[in-house]
Amino acid sequence: MTGQGSYVPPPYIPLNQSEPEADGASADDSHPSHRPIGRDPTQWSSGICACFDDMQSCCIGTICPCFLFGKNAEFLGSGTLAGSCMTHFILFGLVNCLCCLFTGGILSGLPGAMIACYACGYRKALRAKYNLQEAPCGDLTTHLFCHLCAICQEYREIRERSDGSTPVLKFPPVTAPPVQTMELDPQD
Repeated sequence: MTGQGSYVPPPYIPLNQSEPEADGASADDSHPSHRPIGRDPTQWSSGICACFDDMQSCCIGTICPCFLFGKNAEFLGSGTLAGSCMTHFILFGLVNCLCCLFTGGILSGLPGAMIACYACGYRKALRAKYNLQEAPCGDLTTHLFCHLCAICQEYREIRERSDGSTPVLKFPPVTAPPVQTMELDPQD
C-alpha cells in the first residue's frame, strides 16, 4: 500500500492526433488542435421553444417584439432601446403590412427575411459574448423561421447570464384611483 499515491495518469492525447504528434505538441502549446477545455461553446440556458418558461418575456415578445428586441440590443451595447425598437418595428411591422397590402400577400415573406438579416447580427454578438453554440441551427435560419422564439430565447439568456445588469422588464406600479361618491348639494 505504499505506492498507492504515486500513480500518474497518462497524458491526454486528442483523437485527431497520434502519439508522436502529441509528443511534439506538448512542448508547443500553439498547435491548432490543442485548445483549452473551456473554449468549447456552451449550451444555451433554455431551448428555442421554451418561451412559456418565462411568461412575461413570452407575452411581450408576442405582442410587441420590437420592444423586447430593443431591450436585447440595448444590453449588447449595439444600439439604444428606441433606435433598435423603431428599426425592428419598421422592418417587421410596417414593411410587412405594406407588402401584404400592395401585393395582395405575394411578398409577405420579404419582411421576415429582412428582419432575420438584421436580427441575426445581434444573435451572433450574443453568442460571441457568452461563447454559445450556434443552435438549433444557424443564426439567420433561426431568426428566419422562429424569429419571435429567438428574441425570447436571447432575452432569457441575457437575464440568466448577466450579473444584475440585465434589462429587466419592469412596469411602473399602477394604483387604483380613490373611490368617488356623488353627494347632493345641500342648497337644492
